[in-house]
Amino acid sequence: MNPDIRNIVILTGAGISAESGLATFRGPDGLWEGHRVEDVCTPEAIARNPALVHRFYDERRAKLDEVAPNAAHEALAALDRAWPGELLIVTQNVDDLHERAGAKRLIHMHGALRSALCAACGKAVAWSGSLPPGSVCDGCGKPRLRPDIVFFGEMSYEMDAIDDALRRADLFVSIGTSGAVYPAAGFVQTARHVGARTLELNLDPSAGSYYFEESRLGPASVLVPEMVRELLG
Repeated sequence: MNPDIRNIVILTGAGISAESGLATFRGPDGLWEGHRVEDVCTPEAIARNPALVHRFYDERRAKLDEVAPNAAHEALAALDRAWPGELLIVTQNVDDLHERAGAKRLIHMHGALRSALCAACGKAVAWSGSLPPGSVCDGCGKPRLRPDIVFFGEMSYEMDAIDDALRRADLFVSIGTSGAVYPAAGFVQTARHVGARTLELNLDPSAGSYYFEESRLGPASVLVPEMVRELLG
């Protein structure tokens, strides 16, 4: 790795958690765990059928108790602890495997399963177990808690902080992403615009592979520890 690299932004997607046993939401048939995206991940869906949407994310949340971080999560957490420059891990994943591995410099741009969001006042609270429709917010007292997930059509979280980090980056790494979901799919273009080195680690070429200076193909549990060893020398 270039010794001039000081500031790093790492984007992670479903591919990094797949090896822990978490299936990607969207299957090859376009369905999310047997459901149309429109039925479980839009504001209209939760307004139309809150029981289905809440149950869908309850099942995803319960699955977290059955899985553990893998070598890729552990390697990024080790990099987080040891890297002396700026580091930001931006994940599209809503699982908590990065945190459980020990990562601290982390943004969940699409929300988190172990969080509940009040649709009335906007307060987010840590949550475990089921989240039935009508659960009461302890901030405003209204029965408006919902899964703290960024639905299609809603704004991804902390985009200003992510953009600031990208514009200071010397290295941008994308791990286990499809390269098809925006705004995350556009991060590589921002990084290239400011002159950062760009590296993709993926099981297969992504929709945006041609934007990267270098692509390495293989399992995240192998490629990510190798990259971290290179970075830490």
